[in-house]
Amino acid sequence: MQTTWIIAADSSRARILEMTGQGKPLQELDDLINPVGREQDHEVGRDERGRFYGSVGTPGQGSTGEPHHSLVEHSNELFAGTVADYLDKGRLDHRYSHLYIVAAPKFLGLLRSNLNKEVKKLVEKDLPYDISNFNERQIAEFVTKKMGLH
Repeated sequence: MQTTWIIAADSSRARILEMTGQGKPLQELDDLINPVGREQDHEVGRDERGRFYGSVGTPGQGSTGEPHHSLVEHSNELFAGTVADYLDKGRLDHRYSHLYIVAAPKFLGLLRSNLNKEVKKLVEKDLPYDISNFNERQIAEFVTKKMGLH
């Protein structure tokens, strides 16, 4: 059997697990962390928003209103890029030939949009569930039941 990687992720954590043969246990290879991923915007340090500066109708007038993306959303997008880069490096190093992704729904969308086309070709299946806090046995049971991976 070829090497299979299983990603169990959410916006704060991405666990990379490996299966090297049928009936062999999963082994965790890495545990990537995004400490801001579980934070709420009000918990992340930032300046107050909503103030205007300048005079009405003058050049240079502006607002300190909310940015288009929150700090947490931006951090999560960067984290999805980090995970995608990790997966691409693993592909380039021929460390896996099949990829299964199980991620919290919103993070799964971010991750999908960050994967390059060569990594996408290796994705056998992806599912929108948050199992990143499961132990290795629970992850193995989940992927066996929900993804048909043995």
